[in-house]
Amino acid sequence: MGISVVSSDLLSQKASAMRDSLEKSQTITHDVVSILGSFDHRLSALETAMRPTQIRTHSIRKAHENIDRTLKTAEAILAHFDQYYQAEAKIVKGPHEDVKNYLEAIDQLRRNIRFFGNKKGFKSDDSIVIHANNLISEAISKLEDEFERLLSSYSKPVEPERLFGCLPNSMRPSSPGHDGDPNGKNHSPNLHSEAHKNSADAVLYTPPVLIPPRILPLLNDLTKQMVQAGHQQQLLKIYRDTRSNVLEESLQKLGVEKLSKDDVQKLQWEVLEAKIGNWIHFMRIAVKLLFAGERKVCDQIFEGFDTLSDQCFAEVTINSISMLLSFGEAIAKSKRSPEKLFVLLDMYEILQEIHSEIDMLFKGRACTKIREAVTGLTKQLAQTAQETFGDFEEAVEKDATKTAVTDGTVHPLTSYVINYVKFLFDYRSTLNQLFQGIEGEGSQLALVTLRILQALQINLDGKSKQYRDPALTHLFLMNNIHYIVRSVRRSEAKDLLGDDWIQRHRKVVQQHANQYKRIAWAKILQSLSIQGLISSGGGSSTAGADGSSSGASRAIVKDRFKTFNTMFEELHQKQSQWTVPDTELRESLILAVAEVLLPAYRSFVKRFGPLVENVKSTQRYIKYTAEDLERILGEFFEGKSINDSKR
Repeated sequence: MGISVVSSDLLSQKASAMRDSLEKSQTITHDVVSILGSFDHRLSALETAMRPTQIRTHSIRKAHENIDRTLKTAEAILAHFDQYYQAEAKIVKGPHEDVKNYLEAIDQLRRNIRFFGNKKGFKSDDSIVIHANNLISEAISKLEDEFERLLSSYSKPVEPERLFGCLPNSMRPSSPGHDGDPNGKNHSPNLHSEAHKNSADAVLYTPPVLIPPRILPLLNDLTKQMVQAGHQQQLLKIYRDTRSNVLEESLQKLGVEKLSKDDVQKLQWEVLEAKIGNWIHFMRIAVKLLFAGERKVCDQIFEGFDTLSDQCFAEVTINSISMLLSFGEAIAKSKRSPEKLFVLLDMYEILQEIHSEIDMLFKGRACTKIREAVTGLTKQLAQTAQETFGDFEEAVEKDATKTAVTDGTVHPLTSYVINYVKFLFDYRSTLNQLFQGIEGEGSQLALVTLRILQALQINLDGKSKQYRDPALTHLFLMNNIHYIVRSVRRSEAKDLLGDDWIQRHRKVVQQHANQYKRIAWAKILQSLSIQGLISSGGGSSTAGADGSSSGASRAIVKDRFKTFNTMFEELHQKQSQWTVPDTELRESLILAVAEVLLPAYRSFVKRFGPLVENVKSTQRYIKYTAEDLERILGEFFEGKSINDSKR
């Protein structure tokens, strides 16, 4: 019981102590709060008192920052003003003395305009910006003058000798020919073969330097400034007017002339042929040298502006290329004739040769019309050549030339046609191009050749009928067909026409030779036959010791000898005026006659000569020995005149 009372008292005491402590703590807390409240009031008052000072300090710092920025801006503006006035001085002075510094001055002005334009305090209509823009306009105007001055100063026509020096060695003339012909000679139908021989030298074409390389970068700098200023059209006009005239003068010095269709029609063939030969050289020189050089200049001056470069090149070359093409068009449209075929092929070949250069030089949309014009002329020449080729066969068959070859030799038409066919084979690859699209190009060329030769033989058959002497008819045909066969055997036509064709026509030659021999010598051989010499009565005949002339009439024998002599002399006089131009054929024909005539004559003299040996004037009857006849036969077919024969 006593323990419980003690415990209760202790708890009461502790509770009382805790209550006293809490009361003291609340009092302290209240006092602290009062003190802190006093501090907050004081701090607030202090902050209020310091705020004006803080504001003044911040304003001063901001003012210093603004002053620094303003000073820096002013310095930049003053620097640009200084640069502007320096550039202005250079612009006023002009570009002539120092183009490089002049161009730098223009760039500086453009930087100044951009600088002032971006400043809020400056407007595009401020006097400084307006003045700067006016200065640039003035500067660009002076640049145009400087561009024109430089381009004109260094643009001179190229002399022909200098152009010839740029050609491959094998094509350089020893001395310039008439009308600018680099070969110093007239055109020949085989001219194209020379070009093919020189194809290996193509890498040696070295276009002339038209403007010094040191000037080109400067002209390019001027171009950039003018393009940037939007003066492309002024630039184009200056370049076109300057360079096109120089290019035309270069071609005129070379010998290029503009001829119309009517002008071409009035020219004699020899003159026209020479001009066509020259034109072929002119096309090669113009494209591979002059135009190539001009393209190089154009690309360097307008580097970075491809479209403008193409347009300038097109406008500079258009008159020159038109002058060249107009002559080709006049030829293609002129009246067709067989001799024009080869020059048409030559012209076609040169356009094929320069085709890749044309595509490379005249690139771009601006040059489209020029490329189309060259392609159009190429097609036109091909078409005219095809039509002329077709006309030739008909012309050969219907040739009504009245030119008579009285001696039976090779007719001019034959040699003309054969030479024509030979030249056709020189152009074999070109003709195959013209035959593209036709099956069997080679066989097509062979077929055309066969038709031409057949047409020639038909015409020769007609011409042979003009001779009154049938023997001369066959001699004429023998000569001409032999000439055809021999020519074919010695040309490329041999492989195309084949051995069968050659063998067939050699037989035709032999047939005409046999016909000549039969017709020309039949009568004289008849005079040496025994027919009609043997008489059934023996009164007027005398037999030899061996009885060889038994029954022969002396009078008839005398008459036979006289007839033989007269006929042989007539044949000699006539046929020594005839001609067999081929030596081998001539010797073969004489031998064939001798093999028939001489044995018959020897036999006749041996058998019937005794009848006239002992009579008066024996030589009147036996005028010739067999050896004499053989020697005289050697004079046949030499084409001697009548006077020569009489002598």
